[in-house]
Amino acid sequence: MSGERYRLIGSTASPYALKLRALLRYRRIPHDWVVMTRALRAATAHLRPMLIPVLQFPDGTYRGETTTLAHTLESLHAGRSVIPADPAAAFVCDLLEDMADEWAVKALFLYRWWDPEDQAYVSRWGAEEWSVSDEPAGSAAEIESFRLRQVSRMPILGATPENRPLIEASYRRMLDAFEPFVGMRRYLFGSRPSLADFAWYGQLSELATDPTPMRILRDRAPMLDHWVRRLDDASGVDGDWGTLEEALAGSAGRLLALAGELYLPFLVANDEAWRDGAPQLRLRVWGLDYVLTPFRFQVKCLARLRERYAALDPGSRARLAPVLAASGCLAALEPGG
Repeated sequence: MSGERYRLIGSTASPYALKLRALLRYRRIPHDWVVMTRALRAATAHLRPMLIPVLQFPDGTYRGETTTLAHTLESLHAGRSVIPADPAAAFVCDLLEDMADEWAVKALFLYRWWDPEDQAYVSRWGAEEWSVSDEPAGSAAEIESFRLRQVSRMPILGATPENRPLIEASYRRMLDAFEPFVGMRRYLFGSRPSLADFAWYGQLSELATDPTPMRILRDRAPMLDHWVRRLDDASGVDGDWGTLEEALAGSAGRLLALAGELYLPFLVANDEAWRDGAPQLRLRVWGLDYVLTPFRFQVKCLARLRERYAALDPGSRARLAPVLAASGCLAALEPGG
């Protein structure tokens, strides 16, 4: 590497890699896009957890975790920020980004590995760009090894017959939250994209490509399909932040309601099960059940959201509290929630 260029190492099959690539393009931060190889996997093996994407900084160091990376880049590069200027809106952005990263991915994983058509499509794709096997690159053996590995993880990640109805219902509601409000210059917080937009773009770009969820998306949310395609490279987009009230009247408000009904109750149930040492968390939303082994990382997600809400200045918190209460989010974010 030379100069101030970064190197983003990932896979086009990874929603998180595409999230960060689109963000780097929008922010006009010089970078090279590199598909993960076995050699690069060995070079980044010291990172924990070992996930993609990995961003190699101009000094040669490697770092991971897209939310942390996005905020680090904010501190290093001025201009074209993806964090709304209004602290109250910035908190809603944090919450919606977290929901994309930690819940929308459940729909992606379920659809990818449930139906044989989707399994075959993604296995061919992922095996070349993402495989961790020792089989020859692109071979039938590597494709099948990748498929079997991913299918075996379905119960761990909640893609089960018991959970399928809730995950599929949440996918439809996510699409409905976006569809009436997307457009050429319409994003969650104004006429410029935010970190939350890029997080949702990452998940939706994969859902708009895999066979089964793609058909659902094009039928139910055709304008969203085009919006997602455009956000892949928004380097030419210029715009402004809108007001919090304008954001809440659009997709951000619809998604915030979903966070109150579904995502934050899930995080609270996960947190309680983890702290109680329970083998499973149990959740019932919209008359549908969800059961899963609790995850430590999502305990950290809830703690981080609570810390960021508590750190808001008193004026921003006072403006935001009624909004969060109306959406059902407030109780989960306050101490003892």
